[in-house]
Amino acid sequence: MKSDPEKLLKKHEKLNHLEMSKVVSHVQRESGEWFHNTLMVEGCDVPFKFKRKRRYKTTKGQRVNLTYYLSSEEVAGVEFEVMKVVRVKIS
Repeated sequence: MKSDPEKLLKKHEKLNHLEMSKVVSHVQRESGEWFHNTLMVEGCDVPFKFKRKRRYKTTKGQRVNLTYYLSSEEVAGVEFEVMKVVRVKIS
């Protein structure tokens, strides 16, 4: 039986997956009824972003599995690369 990330990767070809990545930084910001989460993982200079309706437990210092899309975001007229997370699981 295949695990969830394998099914997702097979179904969506632009989807990527990282396993056992150590979280260096985890920041949560409240914006209206959503909580915007930003993760920085060891060995990667690009932020991983996702949002939830409720606060997410802190993952700083833990190892996580991330399933994400490569994306970009414009801030003050400058485009930045970001990873849009669709699945987070603590390893």
